[in-house]
Amino acid sequence: MKKALIICAGGMSSSLMAKKTMEYLNSKGNEIKVGAVSANEGNKMIEKSDFDLFLVSPQTKMYFQKLKEAGDRVGKPVVNIPPQAYIPIPVGVEKLANLILQELSE
Repeated sequence: MKKALIICAGGMSSSLMAKKTMEYLNSKGNEIKVGAVSANEGNKMIEKSDFDLFLVSPQTKMYFQKLKEAGDRVGKPVVNIPPQAYIPIPVGVEKLANLILQELSE
């Protein structure tokens, strides 16, 4: 099973997005686990390398470069989530799910 992790400022909004996105992906037949952590835990989680993809929320984009460098060191992709894909309504959840599918297929 593939795993993606959202890195967010406090982990609150990302937990909701992770839950809704994982439910959406699973309902479409995609066995992908989506988790969430705060930016403080982001580097540690990337270094552990337990996930296949790391997603940086719009409100933590200032940490993107450091997180991307950590991902490069362990050979894991780190990508920014566009703001329009970070809204806990169906269209936002679908955009985030499509981003995950696209990145995991590369």
